[in-house]
Amino acid sequence: MVRTNESSASTLDTELRRGALVLAVLSHLRTAQYGYSLRQALTEQGMPIEEGTLYPLLRRLEAQGLLASDWRIEDGPPRRYYKLNSKGTRLLADLTANWQALVVTMNRLLK
Repeated sequence: MVRTNESSASTLDTELRRGALVLAVLSHLRTAQYGYSLRQALTEQGMPIEEGTLYPLLRRLEAQGLLASDWRIEDGPPRRYYKLNSKGTRLLADLTANWQALVVTMNRLLK
């Protein structure tokens, strides 16, 4: 099957976003959030994420020891809240520095 430029660009865009999603999610978990509120916040800031992508990512980050979670019952049904732990906070700082250096490099290359 031969891909068109449009489908190739779409595939590459998906790959770029996939790499950025971890950083985007970690950046929003400096304060505790449950999945839906996190999804809404990311969408409002231009980084939409599907439920089928977000929830497995949250579980994976927690299994990697980067997040703490707890169940809370506030106005409504029980919700699992996620928040960066100390290891996640350190990783966020490292990834942020790496991202910023990459942006500088890519801006230079793309001129």
